[in-house]
Order: sequence, then C-alpha cells, then structure tokens
Amino acid sequence: MGEMTFEFEAQLWLYPGDAAWHFITLPREIAEEIRFFCPRRGAGWGSVRVEACIGASRWRTSVFPDKQSASFVLPVKAEIRKREKLAAGQTCRLSIFFEA
Repeated sequence: MGEMTFEFEAQLWLYPGDAAWHFITLPREIAEEIRFFCPRRGAGWGSVRVEACIGASRWRTSVFPDKQSASFVLPVKAEIRKREKLAAGQTCRLSIFFEA
C-alpha cells in the first residue's frame, strides 16, 4: 500500500506516574486509519512502528494503543522535547508516517 502520512496538532502530556514519560494522544480519526491499515500489529503491546516529526526533529518510534482515549499514544523522548523546546501542556504540530 505504501507510506501513509498524517499531520495534526495535539497537546503534549505527562504520564501521571514515577517515570517522566511524555506522550501525545493521536486524534481518533487517525487511530481508526491505523487500525484499518495495520489490523495485525505484531510489535509489543499492539504497537505500530512509525516515524514522527515535530519541527526539525524526525525520529523512529512506535505508537501504542490506549484504552482510556480509544486511540494511540506517541511517546516523545526528552531529546526531542529539549530540541523543540516543548513542555507538558503545550500544543504542537506534528506528522507521523507509517507503512500500510
């Protein structure tokens, strides 16, 4: 099928636990597309391998299913947050790419 690309704006949030993980929740419409085009997710925890881009930063990661939001969450590592000057609560514009 080829590479699928989605661009959107979403808020960066901090996971409420001991680890300082930061995530972005994908819009539900995008989650539905991922479920449709990647119905057999073989990676750990039902994750889907993606490339993500925020500002000038592009990296490989995975999105993970999230029952609470009925969507997927994208982890945003400290290196990217620092480079793009992002903090929890900020809204950012980003793109994700995956092979369908």
